[in-house]
Amino acid sequence: MGKVTGFKEFERRTHGYKPVEERIRHHKEFTVPLSEADLKTQGARCMDCGVPFCHSGCPLGNYIPDWNDLVYRGRWDEASARLHATNNFPEFTGRVCPAPCEASCVLNIHNNPVTIKQIECAIVDRAFDEGWITPVKPIKRTSKRVAVIGSGPAGMAAAQQLNLAGHTVTLFERADRIGGLLMYGIPDFKLEKTTVQRRVDLMAAEGVQMSPNTEVGKDVTAEKLKSEFDAVCICIGSTVPRDLDVPGRNLKGVHFALEFLIPQNKRNWGDEIPADNDILATGKNVVVLGGGDTGSDCVGTSIRHGAKSVTSLELMPESPQERASDNPWPQWPRVSRGSTSHDEGGKRLYSVATKSLEGKNGVLQKLNAVKVEWAQDASGRWNMAEVPGSEFSLDADLVFLAMGYLHPETASFVKELGCELDARGNVKAGPDYQTSVPGVYAAGDARRGQSLVVWAIAEGRQAAREIDRYLMGDTHLP
Repeated sequence: MGKVTGFKEFERRTHGYKPVEERIRHHKEFTVPLSEADLKTQGARCMDCGVPFCHSGCPLGNYIPDWNDLVYRGRWDEASARLHATNNFPEFTGRVCPAPCEASCVLNIHNNPVTIKQIECAIVDRAFDEGWITPVKPIKRTSKRVAVIGSGPAGMAAAQQLNLAGHTVTLFERADRIGGLLMYGIPDFKLEKTTVQRRVDLMAAEGVQMSPNTEVGKDVTAEKLKSEFDAVCICIGSTVPRDLDVPGRNLKGVHFALEFLIPQNKRNWGDEIPADNDILATGKNVVVLGGGDTGSDCVGTSIRHGAKSVTSLELMPESPQERASDNPWPQWPRVSRGSTSHDEGGKRLYSVATKSLEGKNGVLQKLNAVKVEWAQDASGRWNMAEVPGSEFSLDADLVFLAMGYLHPETASFVKELGCELDARGNVKAGPDYQTSVPGVYAAGDARRGQSLVVWAIAEGRQAAREIDRYLMGDTHLP
């Protein structure tokens, strides 16, 4: 795998970023890729592991040592084929995945893993540039029709795999463009939408029937799904956001994160944004509640708008800088980490709870908060307590709620189909991804709850395999 002694000879190198003062002037991607020579060297660092833990770290089970070795040897076209054998959309995961594969890399015992994610992205980008990625149409068509509802990463993966098996697939999306959260939930500076559209166009050329601007349950009834399709795959994501139950929540200026992020993505496309939906942070004091990916996306977007100030509040304490003793390799490291958006400016405050929001004439002006402490009780459960006398206030013209998502919007069609929900409000499905209704399947965040793009792709692939088995009695899908 790579060069036998490469892991001893070469240090880890990662791609760079364009200077902050340059990149915050636009909404484009700003990474500076490694050179081909550097990528070859990084591929050489991959060890000949007896047990490649990166396989278990990746939900897709990517053949990581294989394509690391192929890059090291300069066989890029073969590396692309090996990469696509397990991952439908490496151009997405190569940009937005947090890389659990690198966390599981044996070299990460010493916090020095192979740059797997960047090699992955370089392979697929080169493959597109060289014209190696072309539409793959099924050898023959079956007589089966499948409806995939929701065009995020799970829905796209399921649709592409089912189409490859020869079924006639219709991919339904209620938004005006295919792509789900890839198109409208992630800013362009992390994932440019031309990259998403390129893959959507490729899938359309392969024969997947795209149906945007179509709300299932309204434009297409559950009865029509039952009568016109042999199987249904629900991939509607987990889109109900966690709300903030404090006085002043209804003041003008308090928004869920996607209410802010989606219009900006549309604006980047050149779309006209209605005045009542247009939220701009220019010259305003912005407070973001939540320190995850969505919160950092609000930070980066606010900075690009030219916000007067940006402050992120996190309820939980800051994680340690290094692994704790109860968090050994190859577990995902629960350590402090920031995003490129946090590097661009603003403040981050930890262990802070919002108490109320204040305003005048119905318009937000201030956020009132208190510091909190966390302690474990005798049973090991963590409990929060306010710190007496630690109350403080922040000027706030905009507050963005980015505190995670609870469960999918259980639209009318889910109930009309008769699908059961689990205790968390997700669409209940078994190990074979089939819901309580025969022939109706669920995958991605709609089934497992809020998770990663890489998990959504993996679930979409696995659900497609089970649907193919259901329709044909057997399956050859991987």
